[in-house]
Amino acid sequence: MSQRQCDSGAGAAAPASTEDQELPVLDPVTDYEKVNRIGEGTYGVVYRARNKLTGEVVALKKVRMDRERHGVPVTSLRELRILQACRHPNIVELKSVVTGRRPDSVFFVFEYVEHDLGRLLDSMRAPFKESEVKCLMLQLLEAIAFLHEHWIVHRDLKLSNLLLSNKGVLKLCDFGLARSYRPYDVAYTPNVVTLWYRAPELLLGYERYTEAVDMWAAGCILGELLRHEPLLPGKTEMQQLELIFKLLGSPSERIWPGLSAMPLWPKISLPAQPYSFMQQEFPGLSEAGLDLMCRMLCYDPNKRITARGALKHPYFRESPYPKAPHDMPTFPSAHNATTAQAARQPQQAHRGGRRRQDVEARFARAFDPEGPSSKHQRVG
Repeated sequence: MSQRQCDSGAGAAAPASTEDQELPVLDPVTDYEKVNRIGEGTYGVVYRARNKLTGEVVALKKVRMDRERHGVPVTSLRELRILQACRHPNIVELKSVVTGRRPDSVFFVFEYVEHDLGRLLDSMRAPFKESEVKCLMLQLLEAIAFLHEHWIVHRDLKLSNLLLSNKGVLKLCDFGLARSYRPYDVAYTPNVVTLWYRAPELLLGYERYTEAVDMWAAGCILGELLRHEPLLPGKTEMQQLELIFKLLGSPSERIWPGLSAMPLWPKISLPAQPYSFMQQEFPGLSEAGLDLMCRMLCYDPNKRITARGALKHPYFRESPYPKAPHDMPTFPSAHNATTAQAARQPQQAHRGGRRRQDVEARFARAFDPEGPSSKHQRVG
């Protein structure tokens, strides 16, 4: 088996539906000893655990059944099939599926990876260097490109769903909202993607979206890594749109054909913002870096850069050059506390919550209503 492959076939073929497939269960969960709880995914709690037979440390994800009357949730079946079918060095490896004492108690066994970038960024005293950001983004884009070439859209890209090993390898995880899609016009639910990373077409209620929603989220991640704080930390969907408009300027039919046909567009009443503040927001970023950010955060999803296109962007071929994964810094793992120790520790605040006021103050300063400066670019 090659290191990069998808068992469902060639990249041009869309995967088969997973809704009616049965869940294979292999070993009992009693083969594993839970060490501590390390997080919670979209559809389940995640534990660090140890295989009693081999001593291998793994991540054990309990599938949440509280909303399901009959069998395993369809979302978990989708996640299972996608992870079983696809193997890539930058996608977390699903090792097996195990069952608990009850028939409805099911666990996914994943490789254990030491850090998630959300917690790591919160605990770092200094931000990643730009060469390190480039290393992380190249790995993320490789994972996204692989998924998209196999007709899979992740739909929940965010820092806490990006794992980082002590060898500097990034792993994309939590496929609870991921699904296969078709290369033709199909309606999907727009209520996906964590709010701060949600593309404008989703915020405007558009149901026939494409894999471009992942690229918008990736652009938000790039901005967050560069700034060491959330790029667009909205509290509500309307405020999220307002922050987007303030950063990029207000969209129009000229730059985003079809905007007026978006289901929620007639209900939007926000002050017109004719200028983009991207350059002011990233004053130290090169022209190539700004160009990549603008292409990832492009209003029109049909013009938004693809993952493969982003990988070829000049930004990654200019100084400072991307670090190799093995040259990335190492950090103490936040997951090494025992279950008892973890119970004594306070719950971590919501991602970025302690910095939200600082971020909002930054936006208030940046978006000066008195007029443009030399760093403000008129939109459209």
